[in-house]
This record gives sequence, C-alpha cells and structure tokens, in this order.
Amino acid sequence: MDDGTPRCGWATSAPEYVRYHDEEWGTVLHGDDALFERMTLEAFQSGLSWITILRKREAFRAAFAGFLIEKVAVFGADDEARLMADAGIVRNRAKVAAAIGNARAALELPEGLDALLWSFAPTGPRPRPASLVDVPATSPESVAMAKELKRRGFVFVGPTTAYALMQATGMVDDHVATCFRATTSATR
Repeated sequence: MDDGTPRCGWATSAPEYVRYHDEEWGTVLHGDDALFERMTLEAFQSGLSWITILRKREAFRAAFAGFLIEKVAVFGADDEARLMADAGIVRNRAKVAAAIGNARAALELPEGLDALLWSFAPTGPRPRPASLVDVPATSPESVAMAKELKRRGFVFVGPTTAYALMQATGMVDDHVATCFRATTSATR
C-alpha cells in the first residue's frame, strides 16, 4: 500500500485504512447523527480490529437506519433480533443493546450530542506526536467525556473509546509529524 505518500504508520496496510486515514480520520466532524455513527462504530470496534469495522461499515449503516438517532432510538426487540441475525455487522448482543440505548440517551440531551461531545475537545495548541508511540490511548478530556457520557446514560464509551472518537472526529489531531495530513489538518 506504499504509494510514497507519508502517512501515519497504522494507515498503510490496507486500502480501507488508506482511504479512511486520508479522507476522514482527524477531520472535523459535526452533527448529532454523524457523531452518533462514529461513537457507535468505535464502541463496536472495542476488542476488534478497526479494519473489521471499516469493511462492515455500509452494512452497519443499513442495519442501523443510517445511524439516524431518532430511528435507532425506537428500535425494539424485533430490531435487536434482526441485528443479531445480520452477518454483515458485528453481532454482539451487548454492543447492539448499547447502540440502541445510546440513541435513546442522545435524544435526551438538551444540548444535543454534537455540543456535548465537542465540549470536551481540548483547546489551545498541543504537541504533534513525533511517532505512533507518542500517541496516547486516553487523555484527561477523554476520561471526562466518558464519565459524563456514563452519567447521561451512555454505555460502551469508556476513556479509550472516547479518545478514539475524539481522534476520528477531529477533536484532537494525532496525525504524526511526518504524515502529509499533519500539514493539512484543520485542527492545527
């Protein structure tokens, strides 16, 4: 997958990684439904390889009504059974239930999911990671985000998942210094 473009080391082993890295990861993302999708996918990724989720992403979108919060929030027992029978997604009962419960929790947020999540984005300059070993798995902000999400009824969004969500949606920019995105990222 080496086309000569300098990228973050994790993003070079498969075409799906290259495309995700080059077009999405670390790009500022707003919108309740868009952030709900990313939160849900990050939760489903827990314990699995991200490539598994990327390869099943379109099936996830179809199975979860395009990640429209209002639609997922009304999923019932028949929908849970349908999701558990869907070989196109990761069939984990706890994660399926979490996605539905998290949609319901998102509907209860007076400020909306976007405003809540982005309230934890760090402000001010941060040092750019020199290499992948300098990229943290959590941050004080992700710990605070996870704690607040839990308080608001969300599940399967611990500090590590919250930090991955922050990276994926441009709340933090962890493109390494040698990555071509390090000079084009909107958050620096």
